[in-house]
Amino acid sequence: MSTSPTLLVLGAGPGLGMSVARRFGKEGYQVGLVSRSADRHPGYLDDLRSAGARAVAVAADVRRPGDLRRAINEVAAELGPVDVVYHGPGADNPAAAPIGILDTSADDVRAAAAQVVDPAVELAGLVLPGMRERGSGAIVYVSGLSAVVPLPFLGPFAPASAALRTYALTLAEAAAPDGVHVGSLVVGGLIERGDIHRMLTASQTDVGGADAPEATLDPAPDLASDLTSDPAPGSAPVPVLDPDDLADAVWRIATGAEREVVFNALAPNAV
Repeated sequence: MSTSPTLLVLGAGPGLGMSVARRFGKEGYQVGLVSRSADRHPGYLDDLRSAGARAVAVAADVRRPGDLRRAINEVAAELGPVDVVYHGPGADNPAAAPIGILDTSADDVRAAAAQVVDPAVELAGLVLPGMRERGSGAIVYVSGLSAVVPLPFLGPFAPASAALRTYALTLAEAAAPDGVHVGSLVVGGLIERGDIHRMLTASQTDVGGADAPEATLDPAPDLASDLTSDPAPGSAPVPVLDPDDLADAVWRIATGAEREVVFNALAPNAV
């Protein structure tokens, strides 16, 4: 089995997920890709292997009982123990608009937390013991801008996203003495090359960004349509983030250079 370190990408998509995979592959990491569908895996694997990275892919839904454990075990069986995890599973339906906070019930918040927070906690339980025993490792949790900026139209996903961020930072404090880096990447903007960016550009609809189009669980692909339902001609373009810049931030968090990085292209004066 290879002695190269292993990156696990939970939420392998064409934008941020693959940028993270390439960034770590360039640093000599083996890469395990996980996404709900295997349809695009052959292309992703060809991309990484052509750049010299050893890579495998697993189809799994991290919110389905047993799938996360199975995915981690399958990647570890091929590549060895997981050293770094990028946790950025996408929304179940990125085209669905959530209810507003004034219409949000306790049941809505519980359901959102089950989608957003539960898999993050399960992940830590599965990989942290081994990382702490080895005295090294990293987990980077990705959340949307509503984790740090009040965005009422995101309804139950706003408190859920904030809870995920708080969990990541609290876990970081607890795991640091064991040599494990845990951190938070907060993304507010439309991620270039991601699925929602492609969807919007294909439809030529000048709408606003996602809280984190492919990476986070804030399902807000049509953010500006909530903010300004009918943008005026000549209005500012959608704020777009370069996934390679985000991937560099993931690298810095995973190596302990930073604990949290916030990209806020949507409301730059709010943070």
